[in-house]
Amino acid sequence: MNGKGKIFLIVVAAAFLYLVFWTVTSIPDPPTPKPPDDSPRLMTYEDNVISERKDGKVIWELKAKKISINIDTQDSTMEGIEGRFFAEDGRVVEITARGGVYNQTTQNVVLDGEIKAKVSDGAELTADKLAWDSAKGLLSVEGNVKAKKDDMRASGDRAETTDGFRRFKIIGHAHIEKGVRDEKN
Repeated sequence: MNGKGKIFLIVVAAAFLYLVFWTVTSIPDPPTPKPPDDSPRLMTYEDNVISERKDGKVIWELKAKKISINIDTQDSTMEGIEGRFFAEDGRVVEITARGGVYNQTTQNVVLDGEIKAKVSDGAELTADKLAWDSAKGLLSVEGNVKAKKDDMRASGDRAETTDGFRRFKIIGHAHIEKGVRDEKN
């Protein structure tokens, strides 16, 4: 082999070695895996209604301006709530609240923020928080509880009922007055 052939082979071998070196060093790093997204998967609805039924009867229904439902747990978070609880004797408790949550597993409801309730028999109630315990059939309110019906006024830390506030129990700093009339009457 003459000198030109040797130079050509050396250049080709050098080019091959350079190509191998370039290939090995230019392999990109594998992409870093993204951490799993642990945030809840939500469906959001506007002006939707959720309710509970027992033996074919509606126990309560809540209409919310916005409802977010966790796809995995089916639990709901609500905003701008107007609702109704239906008593066995036909009376209806109409309720408004700023927000609340519904637990799909227990079918319990907790509402909070400026709770206002009006019962179809004329009773009125305000509180900071309202809770429905489905298993016990217990409707309770707590925090700055104030109730009035006819000439009766009651206040306390908590009130609870199992019959739509026809009869209720005031708990904690309870104060009840009979014979009180509003200035409007």
